[in-house]
Amino acid sequence: MKGPRLIRSWHQLSGDLRIVGGIAATACTLLGAVPTHAETSFSGRSDTLLRIRESLGNKTDLRLYEYLQLSTVTGNKDGSATSLHIGGWGRVGEQQTYRDEDAEGDLQYGYISYQGAKNNMAINAGRQFVVEGVAAQRLDGLYVRNDFANGFAAAAFVGSPVNTDQSELEGDDFIYGGRISQGDNKHYSLGVSALKSFADGDRYREEEGVDIWLHPTNKLDITGRSNYNSLTSGWMEHNYAASYIPRDDLSLSVDIAKINYEDYFYRVTTSALSLRHGVLGTLDPKEKSLALGASAVYSPSKQVTVTADYRNYDYEIEESAQYFGGKIAYSAPQSFAAGISLHRMDGNASKLQYYKTRIYASKKLGQTDVYADLINLRYDNRINDVKNSLSVSGGASCEISECLKVGANLDYSKNPYYDDEVQGLVKLTYIFDSKGAAEGREK
Repeated sequence: MKGPRLIRSWHQLSGDLRIVGGIAATACTLLGAVPTHAETSFSGRSDTLLRIRESLGNKTDLRLYEYLQLSTVTGNKDGSATSLHIGGWGRVGEQQTYRDEDAEGDLQYGYISYQGAKNNMAINAGRQFVVEGVAAQRLDGLYVRNDFANGFAAAAFVGSPVNTDQSELEGDDFIYGGRISQGDNKHYSLGVSALKSFADGDRYREEEGVDIWLHPTNKLDITGRSNYNSLTSGWMEHNYAASYIPRDDLSLSVDIAKINYEDYFYRVTTSALSLRHGVLGTLDPKEKSLALGASAVYSPSKQVTVTADYRNYDYEIEESAQYFGGKIAYSAPQSFAAGISLHRMDGNASKLQYYKTRIYASKKLGQTDVYADLINLRYDNRINDVKNSLSVSGGASCEISECLKVGANLDYSKNPYYDDEVQGLVKLTYIFDSKGAAEGREK
């Protein structure tokens, strides 16, 4: 069974890479045909990752990933610009799940964009990720936005939702929505948004939202949003935060978040968030959560910061808990950084009663960056006969040139649910652009 799956994986990936490679070659050909006086630029980024981990049964699992991003931008004399953006990934290696249909490659985005010279105008057509108020959606379709007089702005989108999750979730096939806002860049912004989607002609999602940003003084910021589900006739979430800077070396913040699970996770577009099948499958749909938090950050010098924070998690069905503690950090930009933190999780269940300690450090040595990070959870009572949960990671990256960077890291963890898990990653990043190529030819 493993042999045919690996062969199929390779053929699918090689086909995807041939398509992306063909697009890249075409873009390069078109770029070479552009007159030298044209304001056209081409850029790209390739990230090749080799993941190594010890899977169940003490077997070594190897996966090779390739992430490729390509962009070409043509600027016009009037200040407008037209661009093309393409990004995708592919994978070779054994599956770790029991589903044969797990994705082994994906076109993450691919769209043409027109940026107007005035009024923050934008028109995008193709596969893209749209974030407008209540909407945070990847879709194949059209997105437009524009600013108007008196601080008004409007955005709209329409298309087909992109669903790469090969699960038993039905999913929707048509979506549209938008956002209208009013404000200025200095003091405030008020927005109203909505989306509506269908599956085989029937209503699938119907959500509305309001969002605010208030900046009455240069020391105070208030942000927040409230989203409503019309199909369940309930509020999905209320999420608000405020920050206050009474002095240059002191910052205070508070936040509140309330979520109604049945309304928030209603007809989700990925199985991981499903209350029936995903990682949230053990939670009761009737659950409601309320989180209250506060923090204070004091900077006695430019390099040192001292943080104290507190958060209370209140659930109607699950066990509630409090999380509080502090952190001291030192940072010298482009040189050295280190920190230590201690927090207490104090809940009503054994798994929510522990002390969390973290120590980390990073150092720049010429063209090489190295780091180490240690996190330890010490439980009040043993869980599965384990008293401490440990996670240790370390790695290094080296900038060989402006275009090429290579790095590697190793992670080790031990917790009540998994003994001695080891993971490794080797990453090769290559960045290329027409500007750099032109400068090289001139030299």
